[in-house]
Amino acid sequence: MERDEIYLIDLWRIFTREWTWFVLVLVLTLVCTYAFAHLVKRQWEATAWIQIGQVGQVLPGQDPKVEPLQRVTERLQLVPFKNEVLESAGYAKTSSVAQLYRSSLKLEPMLYAGSVVRLSVRAYSRQQASELATATVARLRMVHRGLEEAPLKSARARLAQVESDLQTAEADRVRYRQAAESENKGGAGGKDMANPMLASLLLANKNEEIRGLRQARSDLVDRLGPTNTYETSLVWPVYVPDKQAFPNPELTWGIGLLLGLFLGSSAALARNVARRPARD
Repeated sequence: MERDEIYLIDLWRIFTREWTWFVLVLVLTLVCTYAFAHLVKRQWEATAWIQIGQVGQVLPGQDPKVEPLQRVTERLQLVPFKNEVLESAGYAKTSSVAQLYRSSLKLEPMLYAGSVVRLSVRAYSRQQASELATATVARLRMVHRGLEEAPLKSARARLAQVESDLQTAEADRVRYRQAAESENKGGAGGKDMANPMLASLLLANKNEEIRGLRQARSDLVDRLGPTNTYETSLVWPVYVPDKQAFPNPELTWGIGLLLGLFLGSSAALARNVARRPARD
């Protein structure tokens, strides 16, 4: 315990004797921190939430999403894809903006929110960051439009076929009904149907067919509606805080102060060690 007290007293004497070195290094470190905080290029971070598009009409057991979530995240991290985004936004792929975009782009799949990916990207202004985030989503949407073209075309063709079959079935039902009614009235109006009893049976079958076709049409319309079929898009608008992401003023000055105290203490101790041979 006594040795600790002596050590602390000696340490205090060192700092009181070499205080000029401590203060000088501390001030120099704070000046460097000030210069760094004011001269370094400021960066703003934009955040976008991307909802992956889907086509509701797919084969049983298949994922309705245009592209699986994992494959989307891999695509967004491809350098060629990033370069396409930069080109669409009007930036050269060798510019400082492009380098910052490629290095800062981060992705976080949000599985609890469905097929949603949270994207963050940095740029040298708020407008620039928002522009690059929006361009990324727009480019991904264009890629997904190409992927969903075939299943959408197939689903719409299927709907058109069901509509055509339904119209034909309804026309046939009118003929069968007329033939059945002619038999019930005892007339000879069943010229198109030799056996009115057969017409009644066919009418019942046709009613069942029409019911099935209407159900199929309703199901297809529902699957192709905006609830089940939609494009890749932003869930919410791109968000860019007013406060810059880098450098963080509070963090920068905190680190600068701690570093200054450490370097100042080290300088005072080093100067005291350097004086000892001269005193001996």
